[in-house]
Amino acid sequence: MELCSSSSSSSLLRICSSSAPEISFSSSISQFPSKLQSILTKPRFQNLRICASVTAETQGLPRDSPQRLLKELAQRKTATGPKKKVPPKRFILRPPLDDKKLAERFLNSPQLSLKSFPLLSSCLPSSKLNNADKTWIDEYLLEVKQALGYSLEPSESLGDDNPAKHFDTLLYLAFQHPSCDRARARHVKNGHSRLWFLGQYVLELALTEFFLQRYPRESPGPMRERVFALIGKRFLPKWIKAASLQNLIFPYDDMDKLIRKEREPPVKSVFWALFGAIYLCYGMPEVYRVLFEVFGMDPDADECQPRSRRQLEDVDYVSVEFEGKKLGWQDIATYKPPEDALFAHPRLFRACVPPGMHRFRGNIWDFDSKPKVMQTLGYPLPMNDRIKEITEARNIELGLGLQLCFLHPSKHKFEHPRFCFERLEYVGQKIQDIAMAERLLMKHLDAPGKWLQEKHRRLLMNKFCGRYLREKRLHNFIIYSEEVHDRYEHNRRLRNPATTAVQQAIHGLAYTIYGKPDVRRLMFEVFDFEQIQPKAV
Repeated sequence: MELCSSSSSSSLLRICSSSAPEISFSSSISQFPSKLQSILTKPRFQNLRICASVTAETQGLPRDSPQRLLKELAQRKTATGPKKKVPPKRFILRPPLDDKKLAERFLNSPQLSLKSFPLLSSCLPSSKLNNADKTWIDEYLLEVKQALGYSLEPSESLGDDNPAKHFDTLLYLAFQHPSCDRARARHVKNGHSRLWFLGQYVLELALTEFFLQRYPRESPGPMRERVFALIGKRFLPKWIKAASLQNLIFPYDDMDKLIRKEREPPVKSVFWALFGAIYLCYGMPEVYRVLFEVFGMDPDADECQPRSRRQLEDVDYVSVEFEGKKLGWQDIATYKPPEDALFAHPRLFRACVPPGMHRFRGNIWDFDSKPKVMQTLGYPLPMNDRIKEITEARNIELGLGLQLCFLHPSKHKFEHPRFCFERLEYVGQKIQDIAMAERLLMKHLDAPGKWLQEKHRRLLMNKFCGRYLREKRLHNFIIYSEEVHDRYEHNRRLRNPATTAVQQAIHGLAYTIYGKPDVRRLMFEVFDFEQIQPKAV
């Protein structure tokens, strides 16, 4: 049997060797791929044999045949390995700057050039403007200043003690929205985004103060609708067009023919940044002038009116300065408190705290809870008043305002709509927004606006505002009605929003009585919004 098997195998080998020239190599690849893999055992000859198979397979086709070219291309793709993907340049680590260059970069930055105006200095570009920036300024800045009603003289001619000296630079940054050509430069992109980050809160605070004094009996709900009808993003293109600024935002397109998602984001970005620049250089009165005079906003227009709703009857008095007349924007912009005024913002205080609050003076809360609340908040603050009676009157009003901050709407709102914390809460929301924005801008000089926006949102979440009030144990002094007291005390879904509102109302009261510095003191020293103070063990 062994002899038979050996003889048969040798005969098979002779047959295969004699018939080898008649077998087509290409057909063997297509019909027997598994045999081909077993034959090509040495990997270093694999590519050579595949190339040979390609030439053998395409021999019968014409040289310019598409089938031949496609087959060769497919075989080459399988034979050659994939190319390595090179990471983008932004992900490639650069060598760090040495200490000397880093120090020069910071010391030469315009952001560290102004000691007397730290907020304005933090919003300047991180490096000096180059020739491309100055070209835009030379071509378009006069048109912008003329449309906004400013002097055409260069602002650099003003004195160093005038914040408007840097208005030309900030005005240039305000118009460099992310879709324009110059937004690729880092100092331009970051400078613009930091301006719009501040400008959005400036607009909210300005219109909040305006409507609170214009409508002293109205609740915050309709006022929020009025504010949205003026500065909601869908209405901003109308104001930009009214001031003839659309060609500076869209130099190559017709703004009216663009779809909403292409038109509204650049307009919103420029609009916010523009008011950030105006606020930094000229203050809040100029914000009112540009809003109502240049852009022509009309708070009495039909589209700005809130939807009709059931109104509670308000039988209580308002302050004498609001009785029988509506204040206009000129009244708000030109108002200056008298020398011996009790408060930093006396008219805003009268708009939020009704005169009838004096009926609560001397009640149980006034004797029992007010001293503990004032001790926790550090009130009253020492003031240098010429007359002792002024200090006493301010402290009385402060106590009534604190009682209003802790007065929940469930107690008196249905009989006396303004005897609750709602109006103080509304102004407190806006002032704590702008106080935190200014803090972040001065603290993070190199951060872009989007990063600051996210940081701002995380620090001022409603749940954190209420938590900081509860940590001071101040939620125990909130005045609820007898019907809902137990529900609010034991249900956190009801209790937590109420504590948030009280905390924001306290900020609103601090702003109207002592001004913005006291809001900063409460936020960063008393309530520790940034959570950087050591905790008691």
